[in-house]
Amino acid sequence: MDICICDDERNLRTSLKNVLETELQLQGIAYTIREFDSGETLLKGLKEKEADILFLDIEMKGISGMDAARRLRESYRDTVIIFVTAYPDYVFQGYEVHAFHYILKPYREEKIREVLRMALEETHRSTEQYYIVEQKSGMLRLLLKDILYFKSDRKKVTAVTKNGAEEFYGKLSDVESELSGHFTRIHNRYLVNTASVSRLTPTSCICGDEELPVSRAYRQELAVAFARMMLT
Repeated sequence: MDICICDDERNLRTSLKNVLETELQLQGIAYTIREFDSGETLLKGLKEKEADILFLDIEMKGISGMDAARRLRESYRDTVIIFVTAYPDYVFQGYEVHAFHYILKPYREEKIREVLRMALEETHRSTEQYYIVEQKSGMLRLLLKDILYFKSDRKKVTAVTKNGAEEFYGKLSDVESELSGHFTRIHNRYLVNTASVSRLTPTSCICGDEELPVSRAYRQELAVAFARMMLT
């Protein structure tokens, strides 16, 4: 479990780290905790390795925590972001970056531990969900969080993931019914992981680093699913 703390006040980073370590050791979870003192150093550090959970201050010199979170979401959709700040005015902006929780300073240690436990459960759920692909060589298990989208071509379906593509025989409609709630149909040939969509246009969407076509028949459905994801 890789946990990051970003706060420009060293004593607050140390205090938060001590609380997190106590809870993680109590649960017997192997972990690493990385500390960053600015939005700039955080973004540089996360380029090298994605964090599972991020405790992030908002008001910092240079790049603010909110701006850092926005940039983070351009590359990583799965990091659990928890804002820890003295300013309550940013709560609604937190929805824009899919913030998991919002803790106000000064905080109670038990509150930090409670939110950490919830975040650990969230990372566990996202890790254990998968889709099984049947190929001639055998069965392959793909983590849902790694799948960007499915595309169909005649009798074959291709699962495009963060690590490559896997092809198998099947129907896109069958995949859609199995993954209802996680994936959204955008075209007769495309089914996208809603969590991987970063932007919508009237005729397309950005999924990962690719622009995919959105047909008129599915435009409203995608817009609703995207809005719902933004608010969760």
